[in-house]
Amino acid sequence: MAEVYDRWHKSRPAPGAQRCREHDKVPTTDHGQGMRWQVRYRDADGKQRKENFARKPAADARANAVGSALDRGTYLDPAAGKVTLRVHAEAWLDAQTFDETTRQTVRSRLDVAILPALGDRELRAIRPSTVQAFIRGLQAEGRAPRYVQVIVAALSSVLSAAVDDGLIATNPCRATSVRPPKVESRKVIPWTVERVLAVADALPDRYESMVYTGYGTGQRQGEILAFGPDDVDWLGRVVYVRRQIRIVRNTLVFAPPKGGKERDVPLSSETSLRLAAHMRAHPPAEVTLPWKLPEGRPTMARLFFTKAGAAVHRAWFNVTVWSPALKAAGVPAGRENGMHVLRHTYASTLLAGGVDIRALAEYLGHTDPGFTLRTYTHLMPAAEDRARLAVDLAYRSGAAEERLAR
Repeated sequence: MAEVYDRWHKSRPAPGAQRCREHDKVPTTDHGQGMRWQVRYRDADGKQRKENFARKPAADARANAVGSALDRGTYLDPAAGKVTLRVHAEAWLDAQTFDETTRQTVRSRLDVAILPALGDRELRAIRPSTVQAFIRGLQAEGRAPRYVQVIVAALSSVLSAAVDDGLIATNPCRATSVRPPKVESRKVIPWTVERVLAVADALPDRYESMVYTGYGTGQRQGEILAFGPDDVDWLGRVVYVRRQIRIVRNTLVFAPPKGGKERDVPLSSETSLRLAAHMRAHPPAEVTLPWKLPEGRPTMARLFFTKAGAAVHRAWFNVTVWSPALKAAGVPAGRENGMHVLRHTYASTLLAGGVDIRALAEYLGHTDPGFTLRTYTHLMPAAEDRARLAVDLAYRSGAAEERLAR
């Protein structure tokens, strides 16, 4: 419960006490000093709180608001939001349990974009208009819409935690007036088989089968770099995707696949033959890397693709090996033609072959088949064509053909 008190006058004056001429009330020692009206209450922790106001209507409104908030359990300490975004963000980041690579990514977004612009502002001073101005500033710097979106998403995560901690009442990033730039959705464009083969031919012999692995199993680049003969059931024709190579604090480490999603992928005869031929020409090398973190336990695996017996660094491979191969094959450089396009091409091939979208999601390691559908729906055979084919096939059935021939 919150109550309003008159700081300038005594509520229980002594009999015969002298009254002030202005208000005809017995004055306190604070008479005429500071704001007259005071709201007093005990917060959710039982601590005595006092807030002063110049006008009684404002004090009454605050008392009613505080009383309602205490009853609903939504009360916020007025001083809580005085902490700066920088202090809160650092504490938030320290408390997160995501993997080290994600931590590095978030750290970079805070240091490069968020904290230089907003770090010294108090949380209570960050309003929707502040966030929108921040977005405008990023756009003025020429930042791509997708980059702006991920930066705003990171800021929103920090501020959502501030709401949960009772430091601010609402997350300004979620206000309807805050509008990050829209990202034009780009449909993935798979390669033709001819382009797959051309790029494979343009690669050095020891890396040629990386293309066949990506196209034939749908593995991500980091998974291909961590792929070895012990991950293949040659007789059962199955590939076991159990790890990837990641870069953590500039150190190569073995780690579980993205999202910890281990999976089994069917191995085609053609892919199996090409891997076997590669293994004969370039025997697998034993590589030891730490597990998950640079200080993690040393883990050994035999790998198909190495550089002088050591693990391949993807940044080196992309610049020194992949880009020249694209140029030699006449393929335009760009993100859309990175090694990940082989994964899209694998998905396209399976969909064209009639593989169920849920099975494809499992082979790709997607947790949500809906994501797989949204990403590749434009590659699925058209419903109209399937409808026409279904009717035509029905007419070609034995009984129907005999009747139509009469």
